[in-house]
Amino acid sequence: MTEHKGRAKGGYATAAKMTAEELKERAMKGVEKRKENAELPVALHEGEFPIGDSLIACAHLPNGQRIITQATFLRALGRSRSPKAGTGVLSTLDALPFFLQANVLQPYISAEVADASRPIFYKSKKGTRNVGYDATLLPKVAEVYLKLRDDSLAKTGEVPRQYEHIINAADILMRGLAHVGIIALVDEATGYQDVRARNELNVILQAYIAKELLPWTKRFPDEFYKQIFRLHNWPFNPMSVKRPGYVGTLTNKLVYERLPDGVLDELKKRNPPNEAGNRKYRHHQLLTENVGHPHLEKHVASVTTLMRACDSWQMFETLFLKAFPISGDQGKLFSDEGE
Repeated sequence: MTEHKGRAKGGYATAAKMTAEELKERAMKGVEKRKENAELPVALHEGEFPIGDSLIACAHLPNGQRIITQATFLRALGRSRSPKAGTGVLSTLDALPFFLQANVLQPYISAEVADASRPIFYKSKKGTRNVGYDATLLPKVAEVYLKLRDDSLAKTGEVPRQYEHIINAADILMRGLAHVGIIALVDEATGYQDVRARNELNVILQAYIAKELLPWTKRFPDEFYKQIFRLHNWPFNPMSVKRPGYVGTLTNKLVYERLPDGVLDELKKRNPPNEAGNRKYRHHQLLTENVGHPHLEKHVASVTTLMRACDSWQMFETLFLKAFPISGDQGKLFSDEGE
């Protein structure tokens, strides 16, 4: 007889006391939960930015929505990292989140703030389930607490003690956002944001694109192509370098498009196809030895490992899109050509 330990032991003990109907209901909830997790959007981009003493973790979703994670959202407001027991985010789906529930705050909460305060569930680029709030909610919540401060000072001459630390955090937050905001406004009004974007791209290209063509060196191991052929049920001959043209398309999709934005476009520009549609050099001959090649080789190794773990191309495609999502992926990255 199998001995269950830890959580499993408690779970089996609970299940043993449940009726058949209750077990069925629990199973259905499990199915719904797994379905819900599978349908969550996956962040396209993730990062952090400083405001005051806080480091704000954020994400950009496929629908264009900008998210601030719940943990850093709370820290920016001077709250604890996680909701207290009984006030977790799941209890706020149809109500205000716990940091807006105090009665003294209600006069300052508009319908716009209430609507923006719904939690947003999504998956990180690594596939973990995350929760956050729309980025525009952070300054709105800070403003709610600052309105409470202003009215309290006008009426009583003092700030409510229990909210003093949150009000101080809200003040620091708004000052920090104002500093960032004015820079963005000036850049937009003058058109400098386009120059800034070009400058950032130039920095990336200088790091990845070599000034001089490098000698050919094998950068894609046979195992990479062997796995592509295996998952497509194609015969693979390691002694032959002749491969279907579709393999070149896959190489771009799997590898070069996953390098930083703009790198593949520059490689195509520097290494254009001839009249027959063939390129004179391999793209990797144009990558730098200290940044471009290490990134390429590390990524090829990761993709090869992922392919090796899959039983079908469809399985690999699904896992690949989760592991290496980029803007423009629409659920099915590859065409059916060659399959």
